[in-house]
Amino acid sequence: MQINGFDWDEGNWPKCAKHGVSKQDIETALTGEVKIYEDPTSPINEQRYRAIGLNDAGRRVLVVFCIRHRTGQPVLRPISARFMHQKEVSYYEQQTKA
Repeated sequence: MQINGFDWDEGNWPKCAKHGVSKQDIETALTGEVKIYEDPTSPINEQRYRAIGLNDAGRRVLVVFCIRHRTGQPVLRPISARFMHQKEVSYYEQQTKA
């Protein structure tokens, strides 16, 4: 699916920023090489995903997001984001080897 930008507003940006992750960290992580998984905790009315990517400094960023449509175009809406802990990095690396 072709994504036509990011959907930021007063609802999702503060939730992401409270974990010390910048918009640039999130957008870079999601536009580079990224691994995407379905989010098992998605609400019934919206499919959410978990993505793992790298920011410009090479730190792994975990982003929960959904796809919304604005003016008929799909946009990526980050819901929450944070830097990953080493234990999580190891877990996901093991999952991708299987």
